[in-house]
Amino acid sequence: MSGVIVTGPPRAELKDVDALAGFGVATVGEALGRTGLLSPKIRPIQQGVRVAGTAVTVLSWPGDNLMIHAAVEQCGEGDILVVTTTSPSTDGMFGELFATALQRRGVRGVITNAGIRDTQELRDMGFAAWSRAVSSQGTVKATGGSVNVPIAIDGQVIRPGDVILADDDGVVVVPRERARATVVASEAREAKEARSRAAFLDGELGLDRYGLRETLQRLGVEYQTYDAYTGESS
Repeated sequence: MSGVIVTGPPRAELKDVDALAGFGVATVGEALGRTGLLSPKIRPIQQGVRVAGTAVTVLSWPGDNLMIHAAVEQCGEGDILVVTTTSPSTDGMFGELFATALQRRGVRGVITNAGIRDTQELRDMGFAAWSRAVSSQGTVKATGGSVNVPIAIDGQVIRPGDVILADDDGVVVVPRERARATVVASEAREAKEARSRAAFLDGELGLDRYGLRETLQRLGVEYQTYDAYTGESS
């Protein structure tokens, strides 16, 4: 397997990246029209952490982390490393030493479709990580791959410089050219949810606020008393 290391790809504006970090993955996913979400099988190794950054992408051979070493050189302040393999792999391709090198360069976290190890050490050093697997299985450094090329994880395309937002709910990808518009859409959605939250605190029901009684009626859903439903009399 040959490959390419692409240098200097365009990145989303850091001010937009940082603004998106103020919203949850669920909010941004909704603002994008319920698109951009990675598989729910990719889970955080920590809790209570949200990060946003620009993607440095890695395409590796399964069980081989050579291209992660190559990618470290291409990473900088505000980036998130995103790693996938050419075929499914759960090997522990990423651990504490990689995180140490990346943290030194201002990288905010790692997302991988493969495995991570040294998870306690990563939590202790505050390096955020999301992965498909946790595995102590080691890897080799023997096969070429690519850095900063478009990759796909579970059908979701990620390009270098796209925005990656990750939290306890999962991971979402925002195309770099849509970052500013997604900030605006996320702000609008959060304001709408704040109005609904206030209404619910005041006692209003979602059935009424969202006009769902009419939907139930249209679908033929009926209200019945318990006695009528069971045929019993109290």
